[in-house]
Amino acid sequence: MTLKVMGAILVFVGCGGYGMRLAWMHRREVAALHQLVQALNAMICELGFRLTPLPELCRFGAQQVTGSVSQCLSDLADALDTQVSPDVNTCTMVAIKGQPRLPKYAASQLQALGQTLGRFDLSGQLTGLEQCKHACLGELEKLENEQPQRLRSYQTLGFCAGAALAILLF
Repeated sequence: MTLKVMGAILVFVGCGGYGMRLAWMHRREVAALHQLVQALNAMICELGFRLTPLPELCRFGAQQVTGSVSQCLSDLADALDTQVSPDVNTCTMVAIKGQPRLPKYAASQLQALGQTLGRFDLSGQLTGLEQCKHACLGELEKLENEQPQRLRSYQTLGFCAGAALAILLF
């Protein structure tokens, strides 16, 4: 009997923990997008004012934020300095793959940014940075509007699924 109760408790806690993990991943995605927007704002201002070379620009953006976005921008600057590839897009992919904790939407925005950086003149690069920033802001608005309901749903469904499984297996 105690083995069944312990199993039911573990199933309940495991499913509830998975729901909590989904909520945590959602919060992490929102935080990464906020950091990316902050870094892009700083990079836009820096590029427009000082015409900073791309590796220095990426380092400057990395210094403005923390976490996986900062580390990815720093890795991109290092890849550009060491010339992993003459193509900025390839260097961006190397930097993104080096950061497995980078949330998926932030990674996809950085990948899209890598396709425009270093290819155009000043106005083209500023336009690319602005477009990336606006795409991040659009996704951020969508995620933040849905956030309270989505987090409650993840947590509730996780614990309810755990309770249902525990009842079925008991």
